[in-house]
Amino acid sequence: MTTNPYEIGLDRQAANHQPLSPLSFLKRAAEVYPEKLAVVHGDLRRNYAELYARCRRLASAISERGMGLGDTVAVIAPNTPAMLEMHYGVPMTGAVLNTINTRLDAAAIGFILDHGEAKMVFVDREFSGLVKEALTHAKVKPVVIDMDDKEYDGPGTRIGEAEYEDFIAGGDPHFNWQLPADEWQAISLNYTSGTTGNPKGVVYHHRGAHLLAMGNIVTAGMTGASVYLWTVPMFHCNGWCFTWSLSVVAGTHVCLRRVTAANIFNAIAEHGVTHMAGAPTVMGFLINASEDEKKPLPNTVHYFAAAAPPPAATIRKLEAQGFNVIHVYGLTETYGPAVVNAWHDEWDELDTEKRAEVKARQGVPYAVLEGLSVRDPETMEEVPRDGETMGEVMFRGNVVMKGYLKNEKATREAFAGGWFHSGDLGVWHADNYIQLKDRSKDIIISGGENISSLEVEDVLYKHPDIIEAAVVARPDEKWGETPCAFVTLRNGATLSEADVIAYCREKLAHFKCPKTVVFTDLPKTSTGKVQKFKLREQAEGL
Repeated sequence: MTTNPYEIGLDRQAANHQPLSPLSFLKRAAEVYPEKLAVVHGDLRRNYAELYARCRRLASAISERGMGLGDTVAVIAPNTPAMLEMHYGVPMTGAVLNTINTRLDAAAIGFILDHGEAKMVFVDREFSGLVKEALTHAKVKPVVIDMDDKEYDGPGTRIGEAEYEDFIAGGDPHFNWQLPADEWQAISLNYTSGTTGNPKGVVYHHRGAHLLAMGNIVTAGMTGASVYLWTVPMFHCNGWCFTWSLSVVAGTHVCLRRVTAANIFNAIAEHGVTHMAGAPTVMGFLINASEDEKKPLPNTVHYFAAAAPPPAATIRKLEAQGFNVIHVYGLTETYGPAVVNAWHDEWDELDTEKRAEVKARQGVPYAVLEGLSVRDPETMEEVPRDGETMGEVMFRGNVVMKGYLKNEKATREAFAGGWFHSGDLGVWHADNYIQLKDRSKDIIISGGENISSLEVEDVLYKHPDIIEAAVVARPDEKWGETPCAFVTLRNGATLSEADVIAYCREKLAHFKCPKTVVFTDLPKTSTGKVQKFKLREQAEGL
């Protein structure tokens, strides 16, 4: 047997092998660029030295409350400096950060707190009533800490034992945190919107967060001069990992509590924003802004577009305003965006319409994603790269989740055949770019949030006057997609569209409710299965 000389006396050890973690990015930024502007929020300005010290104070304070390896610390908050600090302070203790969607209803939040076994929960005052109700649905009894953001002047009372600033004031700014013993250790927990009821808990590891954060920097071409505007919720895939990305280059975070056209244009003009990201919702804000709201861009703003595939017409309108659209694609299970429509200079010569069509394709892997494929989910064979043959989009690599918390069956199914099955259906073009064509399980993506058609249908079926219901996505310029319900009433019933919508709003988070209701007999196959593709065609033509 031949001995490999490269395996003799060249063992892994502390000097040459350390766990990857995005926490190291902030430490470096604070040591190399301590005076560099890190965070902007209203009148507040903080440099990297201050940000690092505050994150260490937070880590120290939650450690004093007994939080450590494997404990879940939840937070329900908009894009504020405190929310950003949670992304560093919590994992510095070995605990796992669970950022919860602020648009969920109390019952769903209660389920998440229980399923994740939250030991602590930090709550922005705007959502105190929601969380107070959620805790009545939950069995866990977490320590509650209030976040009273000075930029918020709306209703809401404190429900916790302490306010965030007072809580971290007792923490040590020199807290001696450590990198995880193993980079496979969990860093965060993100819940998907459930397709058949309760959401699944997606677990991220330090290695994946480190790599995806770095991948964002490479993909976006970010530098120390980059100014990132927070229009993606930090609760969504940890802000697509941009919460950690900016520390790589010591760029500037501009927090935006309320995402409106006026606030976006004002922030771009005032702070020289260079990068931002968001779902078609945000693109719609910008395109449909009034002349009073709009302001000329001081520079090109690179816009990362994701969630529902942006229509070519939307891309064209946004670029006409001076934005450069970078189309990215991913899922909660891939830490957010892991595929990019990598641009070729020669495509600049295409006419406006064709250029937008090319840019509407999802694209190719991030530099940090090892495998992207379109395959037949039954045979696991790759589909031809002909731009026509449909298959399931699949991922493989270090920026794929650890798996679903407490759900080995779902994890096993998601990773069948050695690939992560996205559930998205698409084609593969001859130039290796993928393009989505449909979504399995009929998931609707509205404003960047997944909505289960089955969940909405379940509510509709409970109405005494509705005998059949089917829900599909209807294209929407503002939200990307909204739920469109097709319902069949019992004989003699007289429901209006407003009646059905109001009924759903009593049972569901409002963003999940149908925006359109069509009363009709549902088209079916010979075996009685509803033909949703026909309903989608009808919805598109409305």
